[in-house]
Amino acid sequence: MIDRRGLPAGFTWGASTAAYQIEGAVDEDGRGRSVWDVFCERPGAVKNGDSGRIACDHYHRYVVDVALMRELGLDGYRFSIAWPRIQPMGRGSVNPAGLDFYDRLVDALLAAGITPLPTLFHWDLPQTLEEDGGWLARDTAYRFAEYAALVADRLGDRVPAWITLNEPVVHMVFGYAFGIHAPGRALMLDALPAGHHQLLGHALAASELRSRGLEVLIANNLTPVWPASASEPDRAAADAYDALHNRLFLDPLLLGRYPDLGAYGVSADLGGSVHPGDLELIADAGRLDGLGVNYYNPTRIAAPTDPSLPFTEVEIDGVPRTHFGWPVVPDGLRQLLLTLRSRYGTALPPITITESGCSTDDTLDDQFRIDYLAGHLDALAEAIAQGVDVRGYYTWSLIDNFEWADGMSQRFGLVHVDFETQRRTPKASYAWYRDLIAAHRERRGR
Repeated sequence: MIDRRGLPAGFTWGASTAAYQIEGAVDEDGRGRSVWDVFCERPGAVKNGDSGRIACDHYHRYVVDVALMRELGLDGYRFSIAWPRIQPMGRGSVNPAGLDFYDRLVDALLAAGITPLPTLFHWDLPQTLEEDGGWLARDTAYRFAEYAALVADRLGDRVPAWITLNEPVVHMVFGYAFGIHAPGRALMLDALPAGHHQLLGHALAASELRSRGLEVLIANNLTPVWPASASEPDRAAADAYDALHNRLFLDPLLLGRYPDLGAYGVSADLGGSVHPGDLELIADAGRLDGLGVNYYNPTRIAAPTDPSLPFTEVEIDGVPRTHFGWPVVPDGLRQLLLTLRSRYGTALPPITITESGCSTDDTLDDQFRIDYLAGHLDALAEAIAQGVDVRGYYTWSLIDNFEWADGMSQRFGLVHVDFETQRRTPKASYAWYRDLIAAHRERRGR
C-alpha cells in the first residue's frame, strides 16, 4: 500500500491543531477572553459542560508536544495563534507575553527541523469584538488585518507561509447561522455577512502579510456534494448547497465574484455587506499562494423540507462511520480535488490538505484511524496521478483535544491524552504514520 502512493519527493508530511482546542491557560499571562470562553459558560452549550480552560495544557507542555512531533518525523506543524493572547481586547495594545509564547513555540519547532504553518484565526474571536458585532461587523475585518500585521512583524522572519482563516464557512454556519458553536447566534441566512467580512478580513490581512514578503493561504472546509437522486429538485438543491458551502468561499478568491446566489433566493449583496470594490480587493489583495483543503466527508443533499433553507442534508448509507458518526468515503477526496481542478483551472493554486482525520473511541489500538489515513492517502495519490498539484498532507490531529461543542468526547489524535493527568501516549496510528513518513523519505532519497 505504501509503495502504491507515488507521492512526490518534496511532499510535506504534517499534523494540525488549534489554539483553543489544546492550549488551555485561558486566564494566564494577559490573555483576553474569547467567544469560546463565553460560549462554554452557557448551560448546555458544550457536551458534559466541557471547555478549553485546560484542554491539553499545551501552553505549558509545548516542549513535550514538539518532541512528539520530532519523533513522528513531521516536516510541518499547523497550529493556530490565539488572537486574545496577542490583543486581549481585539484591538489596540499588544500583550507581549502572548507573542513571547508563540516565539518560543516557533523556535522549538525550527530546532526540531519542523516548519511552522500558523493559522491566524481558528474561531477564537476576542469577546470584545463580538460584543461590537463580531464578524457581522465590517470593522472586524480591519481589526483582523491589524492583528495579522502585529504577529507577522514578530514571527515573519522565521515563518514563510501563513494561513489567514480556518474554515470560514463552518464558523459562519455553526457560529452565526445555527448557533451550535460560538458565538452562538442563530441567524440562518442572515448570517451571510459574517462570511463576506471574513473574506474581506482575509484580503486585508493577506495584504499585510504579502507586504512583508510572506506567502498566504486560506484553509477551507470543502466537500463533494452528491444529489440524493437524479431528480431535478434534488440536483437543484445540491447545486445550492455547493454554492453556499464550497463556492461562496472560493469563487471570490479565484474568480473575483460570488456564485449566483440569487438562483437560490439569496440576495446578491449578502445582506448589504458587499461594498463597491470589495470583490476586486478580495481577488487581488487576497490572492492565494496556496489553498488549504480540509476534507472529512462528502455531503448528500435532497430537495428542501425546511422553507428557511434551499436544501436538506440526508445520510450517506452503506459506508463506515467515525465515532462522531461521519461517513468515511476516502474517494470523496479524489473527487473533490478533481472537481476543484475542473472548476477553477489555472486559477487554482497548489493545494495542501490542511486537515484530514477521524475520531475513534478511547483506545490506543486505533486500527480504524490507520485504515482511514491509508485510504485517504491512496485517494490523494490518485488525484496527484491525475494531475492535481497537491504539496502536502496534515492529519487532524496531532493529539486528542477539545472538540468544540462535543467537548472532550471525540478523540482525533495520533497521541492519546489523559485529560486528568495530561499524560501523552502515542497510539498505533502514531507509529504507523511515523513509519510511513520514514519509508517515503527513504524511497525518495530525502
